[in-house]
Amino acid sequence: MLLRPASALYGAIVVRRLRRTGVHLDVPVICIGNFTAGGTGKTPVVLSIARMLRERGLRPALLSRGFGRVGHGLVKVDPVRHSALEVGDEPLLLADVAPTYVAADRLAAARAALAAGANVLVMDDGLQNPALAKTLSLAVVDAVAGFGNGCVMPAGPLRAPLVDQWPLVDGLVMVGAGGDAVVRTAAAQGKTVLRATLQPDATIRAHLQGRSLVAFAGIGRPEKFLATLREAGCTIAAFRGFGDHHRFSARDVAGLRALALAQNSQLVTTSKDYARLPADERRDVMALPVDLVFSEPDKIDALIASRLG
Repeated sequence: MLLRPASALYGAIVVRRLRRTGVHLDVPVICIGNFTAGGTGKTPVVLSIARMLRERGLRPALLSRGFGRVGHGLVKVDPVRHSALEVGDEPLLLADVAPTYVAADRLAAARAALAAGANVLVMDDGLQNPALAKTLSLAVVDAVAGFGNGCVMPAGPLRAPLVDQWPLVDGLVMVGAGGDAVVRTAAAQGKTVLRATLQPDATIRAHLQGRSLVAFAGIGRPEKFLATLREAGCTIAAFRGFGDHHRFSARDVAGLRALALAQNSQLVTTSKDYARLPADERRDVMALPVDLVFSEPDKIDALIASRLG
């Protein structure tokens, strides 16, 4: 209640920004965002859709703000040359699937991608960014967390009042089981709901099963990684959660390594966290990649096809 006045001010500023008109480009723009701050699973959704677009014979390019990077300006991401400190952790994962451009100025990034030959753009985040007019917008929702307490930051997790965000999207991607109340609300708003799950890489999962693990994660909701490991049948000796986009230091890794040694266990983390580890501190640490799988792939394919024409 004490934070409600600050929330009202923050929400008003965002809503005023949302009313700006974006630049219309000559290619489709697909935006994958969320209504809340962090931890929903946007990046796996972007990766999944980018693969779908490539399978259709298109040339997607991915646009990201590069949250947490220390650099400025426009950068085309090179996973071999760049570090998470330079471009952000998520763009390093995105660049393995399609050309990825990092910039605070989304229009500049879009123009660079078009000049390089892209014929469809996918924005990782940017639902509340009005720089570009969108052809298709999807909000990713964690089925467990939903919309939290329904309040705008800092009183809650919402980036703007829901009533002002619903018109921004064509549908929701519900990640995980549950979230029936959100699904009903989306249906009442006339929005398409796409169910999806995060599935760990089968080869790495098989390697980890039966082994004692010390797991750690610095994502929006670290407990999601713990749940993924447990659902995969892994044995967890210890778990350490860090803040979202935590910059791991050599001291952090030394502490984790000492814990794993004491527990006679294997260190394991998410792909995003692995990308943020200092390059010389990655020994003995395994990353468990996850893929987003749509429950009804034909449904998302049809939605994309209808918008791309």
